[in-house]
Amino acid sequence: MKQIFYVILLIAGFSSIHSCKNLVDEDGNPLLDLNKTEGLSGPRALYKEVTDKNTIAEYQYSGLLVSRVITDSASITDIMYSGDRISQINFRGFLDLDGNGKLDKDSISYSRQFNYGNNSRLQSISETRSVFRRPAPVPPSTKPGPQTLFAEERYIYTLTYNTATSKLETITTIKGLEKGGAQIKYTDYSKADYSYVGDNVSKVLKVYGPITSNNPDVFGTPTEKYSYEYYAYDQQISPFTLLPNTYKISRLLSTQRNDKESLILSPNSPKRWSVTDITVPIPTPIVQSTNYVYDPQTYMTKGYGINYIYKPQ
Repeated sequence: MKQIFYVILLIAGFSSIHSCKNLVDEDGNPLLDLNKTEGLSGPRALYKEVTDKNTIAEYQYSGLLVSRVITDSASITDIMYSGDRISQINFRGFLDLDGNGKLDKDSISYSRQFNYGNNSRLQSISETRSVFRRPAPVPPSTKPGPQTLFAEERYIYTLTYNTATSKLETITTIKGLEKGGAQIKYTDYSKADYSYVGDNVSKVLKVYGPITSNNPDVFGTPTEKYSYEYYAYDQQISPFTLLPNTYKISRLLSTQRNDKESLILSPNSPKRWSVTDITVPIPTPIVQSTNYVYDPQTYMTKGYGINYIYKPQ
């Protein structure tokens, strides 16, 4: 399974550059036309991420705050705030849990609570996740049964920051199953370590392993290790600078195999990135690259097969 994930990750992760049609927002207002050169002027919001085949994400707003994100197969992420800080995110829909580039047929719903420190930095996230699965057909029927609850999972994400730079340094995840109201036993962990060049993420080291005992949780020897590296950053503006940092972190954590998207944490955009399985005897990086397109206000509008559509704010 690990080999399948690793090979298909890059095949399906980012494809060749595509074209995009002129668009209007949900209120019928004209958006940035990628076929013209004037672009938008003044405040803007990220509206859509699209390819020539589908919409990756559509962002909806309540005033100036993004409040809902619609993704593939009508999956919905609802975002709630306490003041101007995200306090809760609820998701229902479908995810690519195994990293093979295709949405799983099992549906997912989760609710996340976000906890901040005295300095207003995100410190931890608690998540309750339900996995729904369609059981196999019962002969003589050839159709799978309806989506039924398969598992209830619990996650705790803990974030640490560099004391000198205040940049995000690690995200540690522990996972357990809830069984009949019994105390949750956490059985698996993962940890992501972030390195930077300037303000841009340059490397993410991600490890996975078992939790060998509880109270306190003891992390066993990692069974998987991946290195994601980002090179040749541009000097223009990433579209993801328009999204809340807490939402971007939550997006990275939507699955355990989503670290290739760590570039969304950076203010600029890398022209190349790579992933390397460093558990094999001779690690060989797989590299992806792109040539970006920008609008006159230096916002990136196209890269890695994805078009970024903006609307006036």
